[in-house]
Amino acid sequence: MAATEMSLMDEPERLRVALTPIRRQLLARLREPASAVQLAAELGQPRQRIGYHLKVLEQEELIELVEERRRRGCVERVMRATAKAFLVDPAVLTPAAPTPAAPTPAGVDAGFTRIADRHAAEHLVEVSAATVRDVTRMAAEADRQGVRLLTFTLEADVRFAEPGDVHRFTDELAEAVSRLAARYDTPGGRPYRLTAGGHPAPREEPAG
Repeated sequence: MAATEMSLMDEPERLRVALTPIRRQLLARLREPASAVQLAAELGQPRQRIGYHLKVLEQEELIELVEERRRRGCVERVMRATAKAFLVDPAVLTPAAPTPAAPTPAGVDAGFTRIADRHAAEHLVEVSAATVRDVTRMAAEADRQGVRLLTFTLEADVRFAEPGDVHRFTDELAEAVSRLAARYDTPGGRPYRLTAGGHPAPREEPAG
């Protein structure tokens, strides 16, 4: 069976196992099958050391056995990474949640909180992290079943003249999405989640 396209790293111990420099090298190389003998020659490392790291990666199901070959009186195991790409669940790297804040005082409009979240960098990161987690898991499952995961992505670059334009643009976009969602929403249909986010584009480094 072919390796899946993506695998989510959502267990701290599994992530710790994968993140040592030599194991990252091995996972990258093992997108294509290879044996410990081949890897040792390519990386200039003792075969026993490579064999140890392969064993650890196999125990965590980060690599798998493809075939066994008879070679000079011994059995050579050919391994391959279980996925072409390993994505880290951002929640694994997030510190423990702080003590919950005090309840919102009576009379404070809950809508204000929603508006604040709409423009908070932390909220954008949380939503993006959830998207990484959910889509990676569903893509891996679709891969295992041999079906296609139907998704869509929209991207655009906008140059705002002033900060207030960002808020006005966001409000208009929210209204447009609400109208479209109401138009296409069908009871009993397949639920989809649409996430739209915006952030300043990174500054480009000057050439040369």
